[in-house]
Amino acid sequence: MERDGRNYNRGAPRGASCGGGGSGSGRGRGRGRAWGPSQQGQNQGGGRGQVRAWGPSQSGGQQWGPQQGQGVWSGRPWIGQSSSSSQTHQIQTVPVPHRFPEQLLPDVQSLEISEKKPQLSIPESSDKRIVPIRRPDRGGTLAVRSTRLFANHFPVRFNPESTIMHYNVDIKPNTTPGSRAAKRPIPKSDLRLIREKLFSDDPTRFPEQMSAYDGEKNIFSAMPLPEGNSVVVLSGGEDVASRSYTFTIQLVNKLKLSKLNDYLRGMLSYIPRDILQGMDLVMKENPCQHRISVGRSFYSKEFRPRDDLGYGIAAYRGFQQSLKPTSQGLALCLDYSVLAFRKRLPVIDFLVENVEGFRVNDMKRSRRDVMRALKGLKVHVTHRVTKQKYIVAGLTNQNARDITFTLEDPEGENPPREIGLIEYFREKHNKEIKYQDMPCLDLGKNNRKNYVPLEFCVLLEGQRYPKEQLDKETALFLKKISLPQPRERKNTIYEMVRSQDGPCGDVSQNFEIEVEKNMTGVLGRVIEPPDLKLGTPNGNVNVLRINDRDKCQWNLLGKAVVGGKPLERWALIDFSSYDRYRLNPSHFVQNLRNRCRNLGIRVEEPVVRRFTNMNEFSSIAAIQKLLHNVVEEASQKCKGQLQLIVCVMSARHDGYKYLKWVSETQIGVLTQCCLVGNANKGNDQYLANLALKINGKIGEVLNELQSPPSVPSSSALTPAVSLNESTYITCKESKQCKDKAAIQSDKITLKKVPAPGKPSPGAQNF
Repeated sequence: MERDGRNYNRGAPRGASCGGGGSGSGRGRGRGRAWGPSQQGQNQGGGRGQVRAWGPSQSGGQQWGPQQGQGVWSGRPWIGQSSSSSQTHQIQTVPVPHRFPEQLLPDVQSLEISEKKPQLSIPESSDKRIVPIRRPDRGGTLAVRSTRLFANHFPVRFNPESTIMHYNVDIKPNTTPGSRAAKRPIPKSDLRLIREKLFSDDPTRFPEQMSAYDGEKNIFSAMPLPEGNSVVVLSGGEDVASRSYTFTIQLVNKLKLSKLNDYLRGMLSYIPRDILQGMDLVMKENPCQHRISVGRSFYSKEFRPRDDLGYGIAAYRGFQQSLKPTSQGLALCLDYSVLAFRKRLPVIDFLVENVEGFRVNDMKRSRRDVMRALKGLKVHVTHRVTKQKYIVAGLTNQNARDITFTLEDPEGENPPREIGLIEYFREKHNKEIKYQDMPCLDLGKNNRKNYVPLEFCVLLEGQRYPKEQLDKETALFLKKISLPQPRERKNTIYEMVRSQDGPCGDVSQNFEIEVEKNMTGVLGRVIEPPDLKLGTPNGNVNVLRINDRDKCQWNLLGKAVVGGKPLERWALIDFSSYDRYRLNPSHFVQNLRNRCRNLGIRVEEPVVRRFTNMNEFSSIAAIQKLLHNVVEEASQKCKGQLQLIVCVMSARHDGYKYLKWVSETQIGVLTQCCLVGNANKGNDQYLANLALKINGKIGEVLNELQSPPSVPSSSALTPAVSLNESTYITCKESKQCKDKAAIQSDKITLKKVPAPGKPSPGAQNF
């Protein structure tokens, strides 16, 4: 099914997409939004991406963007924009009701965000406008049927007459005379604290709700800010010296939104990336203040009870958002996201959940597991008032009751004395250490000791837990939460865009930016399934047609592949030879050869049979040695390089990825893996799928289209877009790697394609 946005109807497959990038001296990753030429200014990032083409609207009322025939080529506006939330769109010429369904849309004009109402970006008729390339299928009229869909795009309206002030920020620590300046950069979290302190101390000159900060070097403001230097002092808390910084702000540019309005109307040929960057940052300011920020995503600080994953970990729900220029105007694209975080817990409670067999009275047995679970995590302490964050460097070798150190009087009134850690906490902080037979956390850095008992440490929020370290059941549960049903996903996105900590906060309203609270309605089209050209066991060609248009499944029963390349040199590695349920190699090889023969693929007996166990997956070196020996043995028994290595595994293993990496990049031979249970059963459908994979890996096609799509042409040369997916993966330091196979997506080449029947100079057809 083709669609103009995200498909929330079940059963509708994704449409195709292609990338559109830009050029210029700067680096970047572009993401297009419609078919058509793009011209970028100098020093603007260009790169790879995907085209998202919206169909023209024929709505009779007010519209968010250009009217029919005024779609524009619009690329991904800047580096770092979210990619997973973008959707696939196709140009359409059929009438599409723009504001659909009408009963879901509120009266946006009634929203009061300022004295001056934002104006709609309504295009004017002009012969200089940029229009998209026409579709080759008469605008989608070849579809079998159409259906109404919702896209996770929320129309955005803004005041074209407003201006956003772009300031450059430079923050440097102040040093006392005689001290050396710190060479390490200021943490991003401290940069935000410095900015918040300055704006909260002087809200008249620096109104916080009228500006957006990226946490590094840029501030975008809806009003002029005083330029120059300001001194900001951050209090470190109890027993921590205050820190002084110089905050320098300088005006860089005045971003006039009229320029973006001209681009959306098709009157500007290049993308105003600086304006889109500023507006995108403005839309992210509110969730950044109230949610956990991870990359381009924002997650709630609390988790639902049913999302507790155990082991001190929970699934936190959130979203990722980005502004996208479309042919219907500016749109906020917001998508649902879930990520696993460590819960904000006292360290001891976290260890009870995370470390199996952990006991507060006996940590000797689980000391190594405790070290592995805590090292590198961020904590803050509770025995004194401070906002400092510490990173766990390790555990002390001694328990709390046995730790002593020399205490020196900073004022020099009392002589140095030896004191125990328990006595020190009692005298200094009026705290009694409860778990005295446990080691302490080492929170020191730069060879400075800082020992704190575990009971006075709490894990900070927002610390990701790698999904690779989740067990199988927990990973499946997290995946289930991440992929809800379309209706549930739609309702969740609605909740997030309308929430108080979502993108529609006070900051965006102060910039005169409004977001429609309902999804964009689009028209999806179901394309007629193509007829496939397959082979028959006797070598003839057979055309396979779909009779049931609802299922759209091709049945290969009694059919053969179009081109069956013989598999003459292959090896079999059995990783289950020492297991109770081991492979029956003769039975498996015979069944596989028979099924391949029925599909028109000739398979000889394996040149090498190697029997081993799953311990080979314990290291990359072991896998590399095994595969190298198999290839060497095969080279002595036959002429020519191995075409394939079939690997039968007793169970799924994390070492599978190492096997693929070594075989394809170090050895130079492709592999086909399968499980011993499926191999011994010899199910006809399973063996057919296995044979099709093997045939594709050794370089042959499975089927062809009965009626290949033709390039519409009225002359010898027709402007077209060619998708180049013939990039290779080369093998490092391996002369045997002659078979190169891979795909590099999003690589676009614009070229002149000859009319049908005429040769293409310098082009190769695959």
